[in-house]
Amino acid sequence: MTDPNSIFFVKPSQRLRYRLLSLSDIELLWEVDQDPEVMQYINGGQPTSRREIEEVFIPRLAAYRNERAGWGLWQLSLSADNSYIGWILVRPMDFFSGNFDVNHIELGWRLKKNAWGHGYASEGVRAITKTLWQATTVESVWAIADKENTRSIAVMKGLGMTYVKTGIHRDPLGDHPVDYFCLKRNLESHYA
Repeated sequence: MTDPNSIFFVKPSQRLRYRLLSLSDIELLWEVDQDPEVMQYINGGQPTSRREIEEVFIPRLAAYRNERAGWGLWQLSLSADNSYIGWILVRPMDFFSGNFDVNHIELGWRLKKNAWGHGYASEGVRAITKTLWQATTVESVWAIADKENTRSIAVMKGLGMTYVKTGIHRDPLGDHPVDYFCLKRNLESHYA
């Protein structure tokens, strides 16, 4: 475990660089959400407005963002040209239920369509998970997806996550049926 006063840092991986998004990164959040295909399994394909980013998503990010724990949205940028391709969510599982455990972390990702199919989500999740294993006492990482979102589910399986259950993901923005996948700490050698 690292010094509790240090800021969580994700080292660059083979092709990606990471930066914890700030509450002022409205434009970057909005940019990813403008493609209906990116938003298909999130809200049926509706682009997110800047107003919704400012009034809904930034306050949500502010609620769970924690630099020391590594919680928040991690910007993914290509090392080759520093172009922004999307983000990875890191926060305690069931954060908005009020009944969460900091030892079980939810990971999620949203990438621009032109970044799909290149393994960037997998590379980013591996780098962040490896850092979580090294810098914290986190016991497991989780990911959820609509059962029709076969691309995300394929990423989860490729990361070594195992299917746990199908259930309702409870959230103030709406409850959704999802498949739950998990990777426990004792399988960390998968990311060596």
